[in-house]
Amino acid sequence: MTRTHEEVRPLQKSKSSDMTPASAADGVEAALKILEGRWKLVILFHLFGGQVKRFSELERAIPGVTQKMLAQQLRQLEVDGVVQRIVHPQVPPKVEYRLTDWGQALCPALDALLKWAALRPSSEPVGEPPET
Repeated sequence: MTRTHEEVRPLQKSKSSDMTPASAADGVEAALKILEGRWKLVILFHLFGGQVKRFSELERAIPGVTQKMLAQQLRQLEVDGVVQRIVHPQVPPKVEYRLTDWGQALCPALDALLKWAALRPSSEPVGEPPET
């Protein structure tokens, strides 16, 4: 039995269908600019899943990062709207970091990137162009 009494709406065009190669390249460049930095992706992985971490917890979880660099990368992620900095008014000061909803929405894309990287044939050296 078909329903003819309901209004049938055409599917809305997505923004991606209006993209040209040039506008797509610009969009990718803008996204990568937000994520560029040696430690930003590592920070994001530690905050995925709604985790809230103090600065010292992140520092311990990411060996090799300096306090200065961690603070700088967190500040940039905060300015870009990916990370929220939560300051608790107490002595001594307590500062925590969590992903914003927009930052958390990045999780599936990064998971897909990890799966893609795992598909790489092991015979290809990393960082070198393939021989022709």
